[in-house]
Amino acid sequence: MYVILILTYSIIFNTVVERTLIANIDETLRAEKVAIMKENRDINIENYINEKKKYYYELNDLDKSIYVRVTKRTYRTLLFDFGESTVMSSKNGSKKVKDIILDVLPNTILLFSTAQIITTLLSILLGLKKARKPGGKMDKTTTFITMILFGIPTWWIGMMAIMYFSYELKLFPSGGMRKMPLIEEPIRYYMDILHHLSLPVLILVITGVWGGGFIIRNIVLGTLQEDYIVSARARGLSESRILYNHGLRSSAPPIVTIILMSFLGSFSGSLIFETIFNWPGMGNLYLIANEQNDIPVLMGNLAFTTAIYIIGIVFLDFIYGMLDPRIKVGGKIGE
Repeated sequence: MYVILILTYSIIFNTVVERTLIANIDETLRAEKVAIMKENRDINIENYINEKKKYYYELNDLDKSIYVRVTKRTYRTLLFDFGESTVMSSKNGSKKVKDIILDVLPNTILLFSTAQIITTLLSILLGLKKARKPGGKMDKTTTFITMILFGIPTWWIGMMAIMYFSYELKLFPSGGMRKMPLIEEPIRYYMDILHHLSLPVLILVITGVWGGGFIIRNIVLGTLQEDYIVSARARGLSESRILYNHGLRSSAPPIVTIILMSFLGSFSGSLIFETIFNWPGMGNLYLIANEQNDIPVLMGNLAFTTAIYIIGIVFLDFIYGMLDPRIKVGGKIGE
């Protein structure tokens, strides 16, 4: 993670960060100069401005070498100290990047994790049904649907759904997370959130379940070709027992990998999808921060997402060791 953040800062963000800092310092100094001239204070303005500029540069490490600047900012990022936003603020008025991210993170988790849980359960059921009778009518039909939906962007389906279900049938809100003004009664308040949540979750499930089912079908089918499965059939075991007890268990490691990586993706949100539904999540935050050139928020968003992925991958290694006894975590070649 340290290497990733150093590369990100040095290659992408460092120049922009420092340009923004310098612009803010220059703006502050101009405002101070105007204030001094209005007050007619008996001081040397140029010397005063130069001293203040030197102070601000030292405060923001702009007087240090580029290696020191990049390393210090990366170290603070590893401690999740992203500093303060230059433009944005949290619901409570805080300028801290951490507070701004924590404001929208639960919203992203609520939307995408809910959709992912439903999609995962339906994908496993669909994939096992397809693997049970490969080449059958259901397998061919669902594969055809998968090919069609795979070529259509999710955001486009979301837009069509808003036009039909929100404006034509008026069944769901067209966007947002809550009705304004906010409902004070607790039960109605949460029912309102659920109402706003329904349409985007429905679109994510409809577009995701077919591809997930197709992948799980292929994984399980590959396992069902193994010799021990043929041996189990020769012993007279039922197809259901072979599929669920042997096929699904042996296919668990790659399936768990897909599921876990999908859940990790739910923490970062989706920039276009959240924008279409006006959902106040991580993707929408990134877009707004990018439009307002709020570099600390952009960097905090990126650092948090990177950390989640790295922690998830490490966690996945331990899960592999538990699911597959042939894998020994921390083992050496030849052991």
